[in-house]
Formats: sequence, C-alpha cells, structure tokens
Amino acid sequence: MSTMADVARSAGVSVATVSHVLNGTRPVLPHTRQAVLDAVDALGYTPNSLARSLVTSRTRSIGLAVSAISNPYFTEILQGVEAAALDAGYSLLIADPHDDPEHELKVVQLLHERRVDGMIVAPSAEPGGLVAYLRRQAVPTVLLDRVLGPTGPEGGLAGSFDQVCAENSGPMAELVTHLAGLGHRRIGLVAGLPGLSTTSERIAGYRRGLAAAGLPLDEELVVSGSSESTGAERATDALLSLPGAPTALVTANNAMTIGALRALKGRGLDVPGDIALCCFDDFAWADLFAPRLTAIAQPSRELGAQAVRVLLDRLAAPDRAATTVRLPCVFVHRASCGCPEPRPGEADTPPPADAGSGTEPTSQSEKGTTP
Repeated sequence: MSTMADVARSAGVSVATVSHVLNGTRPVLPHTRQAVLDAVDALGYTPNSLARSLVTSRTRSIGLAVSAISNPYFTEILQGVEAAALDAGYSLLIADPHDDPEHELKVVQLLHERRVDGMIVAPSAEPGGLVAYLRRQAVPTVLLDRVLGPTGPEGGLAGSFDQVCAENSGPMAELVTHLAGLGHRRIGLVAGLPGLSTTSERIAGYRRGLAAAGLPLDEELVVSGSSESTGAERATDALLSLPGAPTALVTANNAMTIGALRALKGRGLDVPGDIALCCFDDFAWADLFAPRLTAIAQPSRELGAQAVRVLLDRLAAPDRAATTVRLPCVFVHRASCGCPEPRPGEADTPPPADAGSGTEPTSQSEKGTTP
C-alpha cells in the first residue's frame, strides 16, 4: 500500500507539501499541486483518514439520526444530507431511532462514540433524554424537521441548537381555506403524533385556516393518526362515523394519506365525489392516483442539504448564536380537492378562494354541515 512518503518521492516534493495539497491547509503552486495529484493517481494512494483524525481531532464525518426506514419522507431528506455532505468532503454515519425516545438516545450515543464531528437529528416526540445528552456532551447538532419550542419539558432549549425545518402553519391554513372556498363547512384533520412540533404547528395552521374562512372549530373533527398509516386508517374511520361527518379531509403527512385512502376505499367512498381530500406532504406517486392528490410539497432534499450547511457553519464558528431556518413549501393543486383536473402544462397553483362551483359539497355526510 502506498504511503504519503511514496507520493512525495514520486512528485519530487516534501511530505508536508503532499499534506497541504490533500488537506487544503496551505496554497501550493499549480504545477506542484498537479504533480502531487498525478502521483496520487499513479500510485493509487488513499489518505489514512483515521490517522489524520488523530492529528486534527476531526473525522470529517457527520452522524445522521432520522427514521428513514419507517418514514419515506425522511428518505428524501437523507438524499439531500448525503449529497451535501459528500460535496463538502464528509462521510455520513446513519442510524434509525425509530421515533422511540430510548432507542433514539442509544443511537445518538453510538454515533458520538464514533467521533463524528457533528450530528443532524430529527428528534422524537419525547426528546428530553436526547437533548440532555447532546447538551451535556456539547455535541455540535442541527435539529431537523422537528424543532424545539421556547418552552416545554425540554426547558426552553431552542436557543441551544441550530434547527432546520419547513413552514407548517401557513401551508396547512392554505389547504383549509382552499377547501372552505369550495364550499366545505366541516373539514376534518387527521393529525400527527402528539408531541412533535410538526403536529402542533399543523394543528395550529388548521385552526388558523378555519378562522380565516369564518368557520367554527369543532374538536371532534381533529383526530390523531399517530403519523403512520394504520393509525390514520383508524382515525379516518372514526371521523366518518361521526353523526356530522366531514365533507372534506386534510391529512398531515404522506403515510397518513395512505391510511386515509384505505379507510375511504373500505367504505366505498369516492374522492372527490363523496369526500374531498388534501394532504400535507407531496410524494412521488401522488400524481398517479385517480384523482391526483392536491398536496403541500415540502422541500425535502433542500431541508437535508440546508441542515448540512448549517452544521458546517457551526463547526467553523462554534460560538455563534444558534439559528432556526424555515424553508417555504409549495401548494400543488391537483384534483382530489374537487377542482377540475388541471390541463396538461397548466400551472399547479390554487385558484382564487371563490373559484369553486358555489354549491355546497355533496358528500354522504352533507346533513352534518353547518350553514
């Protein structure tokens, strides 16, 4: 196996010069740099990153803890993290905490023991143990997608960590006001797992949308789908069993959209003929359903890439103030809301709020609507 000394002899330079070229620690003349790179290529030299980490106290690795296996949404985020990390010359160590607080703490401890330079973590609904560990060990960390608020059981630790997430409240309100503009007066929400910031913010957006449309809040129309398909199927079935069942549904993530559709199919209900449906989270096959699903699209890959950039900024300036970055979402207008299917080439943008038919919705539960 070739060594750095072999590269230096082949290129006719010092070992220190080879180190500067490979690590970018000092400017080197172009022809000298090229000679070193040619020697590296000819000899098949591979830098010993472990030995280098012992000298620099950096491993050029990032730990990523997200539930990528159990949540397809995080799979796209992972792709963004991986691409941005590789572009910056960092390797990635990945662990799946399965949204379980105890397992979450274990995998973060294991990543830390692998001497990663920093971590990107999507915290669970009960992140107290995780937060305490990261703070005690002073691990450079970016919280991803789910953020900590200024108050709560975590002790108001939002200012202790950088955070990257999407906008939640405003886009959810947009879905609700769109459905209200089509004449719906009873709009159900299949919400996510309690304790997650995404859940609380999307519920707040739902309330905000009702208020903007002049509709009363009926707590019976807000049910938890626990952020997963099976829970959403049960929750949707409960909504449809109400005496005044909703004429429109909003699901708060992509997994719950699948569960809601399964419940509707089980009852023989047509979307949007019997009940309108909008979802928070666009996903790869949302436009393959019949009808195509009206959705809020989150910038998943950009969220991952932005988290890497924020973490690298933290590593470069450890003492800077913590920051929270929120990225905008996009309303993708299709036909499951009850609007006409957009023509080919037509922009997927929502029509004005009064662009509906002007008639009341005609679902199986129209008798439960309010004037």
